Amino acid sequence: MADFHQSGSVATLHNLRTLDPAAMARELKVIASTRKITLILPSLFSELEGEALPAILDELSQVEFISHIIIGLDRADEAQYREAKQFFSRLPQEHMVLWNDGPRLTAIDERLQALNLSPQEPGKGRNVWFCMGYALAQADSAVIALHDCDILTYNQDMLARLVYPVANPNFPYQLCKGFYPRVADGKLNGRVSRLLVSPILVALKKVIGDHDYLDYLRGFRYPLAGEFAMRTGILSDMRIPSDWGLEIGVLSEAWRNLSPKAVCQAEIADRYDHKHQPVSEEDSSTGLSRMSIDICKALFRKLAADGTVFTPNLFRSLKATYYRTALDMIETYANDAAMNGLHVDRHKEETTVELFAANIVEAGAIFLENPMETPFIPNWSRVHSADQDLMRDMAKAVLQDNAEFG
Repeated sequence: MADFHQSGSVATLHNLRTLDPAAMARELKVIASTRKITLILPSLFSELEGEALPAILDELSQVEFISHIIIGLDRADEAQYREAKQFFSRLPQEHMVLWNDGPRLTAIDERLQALNLSPQEPGKGRNVWFCMGYALAQADSAVIALHDCDILTYNQDMLARLVYPVANPNFPYQLCKGFYPRVADGKLNGRVSRLLVSPILVALKKVIGDHDYLDYLRGFRYPLAGEFAMRTGILSDMRIPSDWGLEIGVLSEAWRNLSPKAVCQAEIADRYDHKHQPVSEEDSSTGLSRMSIDICKALFRKLAADGTVFTPNLFRSLKATYYRTALDMIETYANDAAMNGLHVDRHKEETTVELFAANIVEAGAIFLENPMETPFIPNWSRVHSADQDLMRDMAKAVLQDNAEFG
């Protein structure tokens, strides 16, 4: 993807392969001496036993521009937390492991529940939200980066390219989104982005008309990428979903809170692969089926907040328009794959599109039937206003956990 095309809606920073990655890392090390950079790693305990995370730690151990690493650990008992502490101990950077299921952070969550401010469901969004709160409580970083723990093709250059646009004080960007080609094992991946997000954005524009928000999202080369970097100043006012709509939700918050010139996307890898979710055709509560519903709800919520009126008839029109648009895109993807010696299973692609089309209607029905649903986790500014001691107490709890079980 070594090009210099700009869509006009989001600044796109390409990798033209003209700079030694080590030079960027050296510059970031100088920048980090006065503008500290923190990395958030939301992790399930099961990922410690996988192939990806040990290799990620091998790469991170060589990174000199990261000052602090915050690991949010989900689904771990006491023995597993101790194991996780040992697992991450080889990181040379200062690091803390948030035991989200431990008694101390559970007590913090109970205080949030008493204020009706606790995340409503477990998952990545909740994990990231607590990590953001801890980072804000530390108040010692200028830049926060975030990426998943299941990246099979991870390298330290990816992280450098992700954080550079927001770490460089001469750049205007407050948030940077990573992008990359999703190609592995001789086939095109990125099914939800290719087969749901891209065509539904086109379909929404056809059904509801021109909308700056839709143009903004369409400007992102890979809107569902889990890699972000942002300046810390925007964290306290950010409201994020607790479900699979996290990535779309973060981009939506950037749209709401920031100037378009403050948002960019950066090409961070030549190839990218991670753990693949099952489609889960028979169970809409899990896999890509659940993900598609949550993403659709995130889009509908944002458009409704901007004044779009949704009705059952509109959702039926959207489904039909999406379906036709997605089938046309499958043809394009197949041709693109053929020119690059890759394989696309047309039958599976069309079957997945049929599932996503049905889920658009289901997401619309859920949206219409639950008008009082609170779609976002409260931002940390509100939490601090409601309980001015909570963030400080959370930081103490994390420190005590890490000291006691280290």
